[in-house]
Amino acid sequence: MSFFKKIFSKEKKETLDKGLEKTKVSFLDKLSKAVAGKSKVDADVLDNLEEVLVSSDVGVETTLKVIDRIEERVANDKYLGTEELNKILREEIAGLLSETNSGEATEFDIPVQKTPYVIMVVGVNGVGKTTTIGKLAYQFKKAGKKVVLGAADTFRAAAIDQLQVWADRTDVPLIKQSMGSDPASVAFDTLESAVTQNADVVIIDTAGRLHNKVNLMNELTKVKRVMQKVLPETPNEVLLVLDGSTGQNAFEQAKQFTAATEVTSLAVTKLDGTAKGGVVIGISDQFKIPVKYIGVGEGIEDLQVFNKIEFVDSFFK
Repeated sequence: MSFFKKIFSKEKKETLDKGLEKTKVSFLDKLSKAVAGKSKVDADVLDNLEEVLVSSDVGVETTLKVIDRIEERVANDKYLGTEELNKILREEIAGLLSETNSGEATEFDIPVQKTPYVIMVVGVNGVGKTTTIGKLAYQFKKAGKKVVLGAADTFRAAAIDQLQVWADRTDVPLIKQSMGSDPASVAFDTLESAVTQNADVVIIDTAGRLHNKVNLMNELTKVKRVMQKVLPETPNEVLLVLDGSTGQNAFEQAKQFTAATEVTSLAVTKLDGTAKGGVVIGISDQFKIPVKYIGVGEGIEDLQVFNKIEFVDSFFK
């Protein structure tokens, strides 16, 4: 299919293939067992396929949607061989991802008319939030952008220290205050500094706590409101970072954060260490929020712009 035309560089594609290896092997192994001894896609095969998708962390709602689409194709084609199931699954999953993730982005970029472009990053502690911010800073700087970081997760000294390490590593300025400072005040200072420095991209870390939804909502709303005193239309993007290795727990985190604030994009991390990569498909479909970045390794280059075509190709390769 022309839909699956390669667009990544060979090196990036190899990194993606390697990062999704555990997911692919687990999924294809389960799929081969689901159709063992069958030549035709029948009710038993579809029941087995449903179990495969759910156990691969695609999620129940998305799984049922995929099964319904395949049932429809079986009904239309009258006879559908199991040897075609891999190809059909690939097409249907790509179709689902296309509904939320439009376009074929391959590079780290920002809208040219929005400078500075302000990204507010949310997510619980331990999901790779700080690492994602550091790698984003590196990639944007590599793309020729002037980047400023803001350490507005002031509830943990470690969060500020970790972000400082990444700021030093990527050689970008970090605006910070002492632990326990008002997060909104840090965000305000960060934007003022970014405007003064004519920055292209501002990335602001926020507290990684799901203490309770009301407090979280109030806190994030205050940070936004204070930022808007400097730049009225900010943040331009609210990026939720999720740990792909937690499977269904990532769904719950997405539910909590999307209820607390308007999330506009997702980053799914730690896909290289897990067989739960199917979570990317389910979260993208169920929350109708585009997956913008995926983490497929520990290296500084291993945060990739998510591309549905290359992802599905690696998933089924």
